Amino acid sequence: MDRTRSIELLNEALGDELQAINQYMFYHFHLDDQGLAPLATLYKRTAIEEMLHAEMIAERILFLKGEIHMVPNAPVANITEPEKMLEDCVKGEEEAIEAYNRAAIECAANADSATKQVFERLIADEERHLDQFDTQIDNIRRFGQNYLALQSFESGAEGAPGGEG
Repeated sequence: MDRTRSIELLNEALGDELQAINQYMFYHFHLDDQGLAPLATLYKRTAIEEMLHAEMIAERILFLKGEIHMVPNAPVANITEPEKMLEDCVKGEEEAIEAYNRAAIECAANADSATKQVFERLIADEERHLDQFDTQIDNIRRFGQNYLALQSFESGAEGAPGGEG
């Protein structure tokens, strides 16, 4: 097993997850400030899941006797419009799914099935995130700005729109 390559792939994924955490919290803060609590909650819950991903990745790196690199792979995008946020997230989740699929294949080729399984778990979660963001885009397209306006009335509501985060 080529641990060096697995560690490199995991650190790349860690950087992606750290960037996602920062981005989703940025979106959460702005949407909460705009009074769109349900959508803001979706971002906060997703950021928390991404934190759990970062932890899982870091634990695997350390198990492989590697060094973790706590550096986000990109800066936070300064997007404050809800629909553009969602579109940005769909793009990011699609890129993550593609990258994690390639990493899983490479880990399998290097006889590192445990790291492959880490990537497969990440893929499943990222696909769920993608579906949640797609659902929100569909709702905005179907119901227009009224969909977002109605969220301002739910500022005290538990849960995010479109199902559990």
